[in-house]
Amino acid sequence: METRIKMSREMRAKQFQPFAALKGYSEALRRKEKIVVPKMEFSEEYQEELDRKLRQVRRNDMITVIYFCKGEYLEVTGLVTGIDPTARSITVVNTKIPLGDIYDIYSISANQGSD
Repeated sequence: METRIKMSREMRAKQFQPFAALKGYSEALRRKEKIVVPKMEFSEEYQEELDRKLRQVRRNDMITVIYFCKGEYLEVTGLVTGIDPTARSITVVNTKIPLGDIYDIYSISANQGSD
């Protein structure tokens, strides 16, 4: 007769833990479920206002930028670490954003004055 060793509770619990047979599959599904939106077109007045805001931004300012990227609008907040007028881009922390993709920009610095 064969004697079975009683399984610990921990070992029994492991049998019922979720198992991801396809690594990364759930993440791929989440990306697929993303609602893609078209990039908005701005009026001339809005573009002028946005240009005015961009001209006031300086390196090391704390800002929030809403921008268009791959079919969705994203928001990033942080220090401006670079402004490249030649490449027409602004870098907030490690996020490089083309100026043409910016929807709105807010200054967070107290010494910036009112917008």
